[in-house]
Amino acid sequence: MDTADTYNYKVVRQFAVMTIVWGIVGMAVGVYIAAELVWPQLNFDIPWLTFSRLRPLHTNAVIFAFGGSALFATSYYVVQRTCQTRLFSDGLAAFTFWGWQLIIVLAAVTLPLGITSSKEYAELEWPIDLLIAVVWVAYAIVFFGTIVKRKVSHIYVANWFYGAFILTIAVLHIFNNLEVPVSLTKSYSIYPGAIDAMVQWWYGHNAVGFFLTAGFLGMMYYFIPKQANRPVYSYRLSVVHFWALISTYIWAGPHHLHYTALPDWAQSLGMVFSLILLAPSWGGMINGMMTLSGAWHKLRDDPILKFLIVSLSFYGMSTFEGPMMSIKTVNSLSHFTDWTIGHVHSGALGWVGLVSIGSIYFLIPKLFGKERMYSVKAMETHFWIATVGIVLYIASMWISGVMQGLMWRAVNDDGTLTYSFVESLKAMYPYYFVRFLGGTLFLTGMFIMAWNAWKTISGATPAAATATQSA
Repeated sequence: MDTADTYNYKVVRQFAVMTIVWGIVGMAVGVYIAAELVWPQLNFDIPWLTFSRLRPLHTNAVIFAFGGSALFATSYYVVQRTCQTRLFSDGLAAFTFWGWQLIIVLAAVTLPLGITSSKEYAELEWPIDLLIAVVWVAYAIVFFGTIVKRKVSHIYVANWFYGAFILTIAVLHIFNNLEVPVSLTKSYSIYPGAIDAMVQWWYGHNAVGFFLTAGFLGMMYYFIPKQANRPVYSYRLSVVHFWALISTYIWAGPHHLHYTALPDWAQSLGMVFSLILLAPSWGGMINGMMTLSGAWHKLRDDPILKFLIVSLSFYGMSTFEGPMMSIKTVNSLSHFTDWTIGHVHSGALGWVGLVSIGSIYFLIPKLFGKERMYSVKAMETHFWIATVGIVLYIASMWISGVMQGLMWRAVNDDGTLTYSFVESLKAMYPYYFVRFLGGTLFLTGMFIMAWNAWKTISGATPAAATATQSA
């Protein structure tokens, strides 16, 4: 086989390794700010270390650095294997890697300095926004160019999910970040008031819906069948899942704006679409789970499958909880409480985190010419530490959040508030410690993964990946 026909694994290796690195960085920042809620003196009265500066750094690092690197790595791997052809352009692929790392470093510098547009998940200022757009266009060219030059007529369903995620994130990013620069480090949105809020949450919820869901469903549809060595339970259901999900998710954003200046009809419409979303979401979860039909015994001694299947459990739970929280009466209790934080992290740690970790464990030996990871026992340990950490985290936030909501709305017979805000804060304190403990466990698992990957990679010869190998 001519070298020109081999797969480009270099960029996949780079993104796979950086997934682990940025996972540790992003989660370490998260654990630190969780500790600040328990021990406020940890900010040392330094502005750059305050919760308000580090929190957007944490969210950007975990979503776009850790999650983004996992999406780049897996999508580049999957599109080559399923299309049986090399990436469209090695140069552009390398540009996406170095460009994405530069964006992450710029975020790590600017956000602690307080240079921010103040938009949730879109805090980065306009020069970095422009760089993101350029890198993302290059990513789209590489991905769709590879599909165009594929050696097989069929486009596997994982690529549909990756493709939808790439296209939609481009549109969301560009239109939400239309802004007027007033200096190198400051800009203002072109949208006024409530419209700006609506566009922001059209973007914000679909950062969840497409960046954190559609792309990772692409992972699920490739890596679960591969690791289980079984076909997808229902290919027809996977296609229905795709079209139902992408046509519904895009409209769910207004549920973030209940009881605000947004017109009531728009709030209600967002709630309706959120409730409809339950069907395609659970359809995808069931499809992934049922792929193991007749092979459930493999879960006993396959930690990679454990990560992948349990991630689907959290996906199912999060996509039930989300529509439920979008109902106005439920939202009146949950809004602005720790319940929302518990919901976000059941998706971010339970779904995105575990499916990414399982996929990277699958990839590392194949990318570096090994039969398997250095230590299967370490993977098993990682799984249980991570799972216990997630359960501690989200359970503490559920309890804290419901308690917050009930305390905030409690009134005396004369109409005055029963509890002061400080009293509610005092009641939440023990749960903040449990959250810190849960996050610490999850971070510990990432260090175990880094050690295991290092031992696997060290001294390894990269796999000779030819297009004749099985997809």
